[in-house]
Amino acid sequence: MKRIAFARIAQESNALSPVPTELHDFESAHYFEGAALMHQVTVGHEVEGYFKRAELAGFVSATRDRAAEVEPVPLLSAWASSGGPLSRACFETLEGRLVEQLRAAGRIDGLFLCLHGAMGVQGISDPESRLLRSVREVLHGAPVVVSHDLHANVTRARVEAADAIVAYHTNPHRDHAEIGAKAGRIVIGTVLRELRPTMAWRSLPMILGGGKTIDFLQPMRPVFRRLKREEAEGVLGASALMVHPWNDDRAIGWSTIAVTDNDQPRAEQLAEELAEMCWARRHEQPPAFETPATAIAMARKATVRRKLGCVVMSDASDVVTAGAVGDSTHLIRALLETGQGLLTYAAVRDPSAIAATWDREVGASIELALGASLDPARAEPLAVTGTILSKHDRKGFGRTVVLAIAHLRIVVTAGPAMVMRPSFYTEVGLSPWKADVVVVKNFFPFLMFFLAYNRKTIFVRTRGTTDFDAAFALEFDGPIHPRDELADWHPRDRLRRGLASDDQSGSIVVDQVAHDGVRALDDASQRDTRTATGDGPS
Repeated sequence: MKRIAFARIAQESNALSPVPTELHDFESAHYFEGAALMHQVTVGHEVEGYFKRAELAGFVSATRDRAAEVEPVPLLSAWASSGGPLSRACFETLEGRLVEQLRAAGRIDGLFLCLHGAMGVQGISDPESRLLRSVREVLHGAPVVVSHDLHANVTRARVEAADAIVAYHTNPHRDHAEIGAKAGRIVIGTVLRELRPTMAWRSLPMILGGGKTIDFLQPMRPVFRRLKREEAEGVLGASALMVHPWNDDRAIGWSTIAVTDNDQPRAEQLAEELAEMCWARRHEQPPAFETPATAIAMARKATVRRKLGCVVMSDASDVVTAGAVGDSTHLIRALLETGQGLLTYAAVRDPSAIAATWDREVGASIELALGASLDPARAEPLAVTGTILSKHDRKGFGRTVVLAIAHLRIVVTAGPAMVMRPSFYTEVGLSPWKADVVVVKNFFPFLMFFLAYNRKTIFVRTRGTTDFDAAFALEFDGPIHPRDELADWHPRDRLRRGLASDDQSGSIVVDQVAHDGVRALDDASQRDTRTATGDGPS
């Protein structure tokens, strides 16, 4: 009987957020060890309030298919809402607990590790690669297979530390359990010596492209269909990762990964072709978002749609699920000033407002400055007068107060205001059927979750940490698309993969031995331009 451990430490970090993620953010949202973790992934909800079955449940399901040969060993699972980089103390505590659990587990023949791939830590570069190195020291050569969100930033150190990396094939994400099962099959096959995974990757100096980047829509649909087709034809894993752009790793960018069974040339060729497909879509940028004034006017004109459901506005500059603080007042201010007649649900994170209202009775009138308490550089507090409708203490969101302010119903939270599902509002007594406008702080998943209610979607830009061009202020290892003009991705890719080096003038010097092998692959991919650009049959 082979013993394969499984664990998760996952958070998507926004380097522009001034609010660090602390241990409490994990322990109050999702933290389990040992037997409690096994219960969550087999009997309970793996991530309560979000996913009944996700990566770890998918892994355990793969072990059931080989129950006579493999025993799953639960270590720990720690997940927190997207936010600012982890404090160093938080990260080192989680790292220490993972290593301790692994040592205490006894003989372990392999490990499945679920990582987001875009986690940041104050004062530590590429922390997820450090996690891999830490568990490697305990495993003594046993294989490690990693799953990633498709917004991960893949690094050379990560690839060198893992036997295989696989990522989601969906955006909005809906294949969490499937990716865990896939990773499980790879690590099980490796442990049982049925597989010998070989991995290749490419790194593109681009942080935006692919239009809306939705997997079933153009221009990314051919890319994701190619990934699935390759896996159906025997490739162990094919991934295209459309990076979280607000990551402070200087070598940031989209990436592609191919994992084969002992076929390095095929892995290299596929990673190259997938990279060409992604690069060909670089000029198709995300759509321009509306101003608050335009968004409110659009919602007002949607009379019939509001009667049949509601208008859903995404506060795209303050997306909590992409790491924003969630305390912006720009959109709420505009809705209060010019949205009269539109019953609107919105949310804001403001611990100071919670402290000022928590001991007041329901029904009490209040006057206070709302919002902009955590990230005052990007917004100003909004002076409001209203009534306390209800108070709640909710897992993940912390203390919550619902305020009625004119035509607005504002849900104020002490913890992250991660508005992605209708339950954020329904759990505090606000039915989306009764609203004209519902504000979310999310880019993609809300499109699935609000499907029953949503009759019109409007993305709104104000000013905040999740504006796409806000990432342009971060430091990069060279020119980056679309901030800079770039004709070719190969030089920066070779530098990042260790096949070239920078000389003092900033030019890239290619290692000749490595270059000869890469050039042969380049030539092969150029002979199949139709496949590489996605213009052929798919």
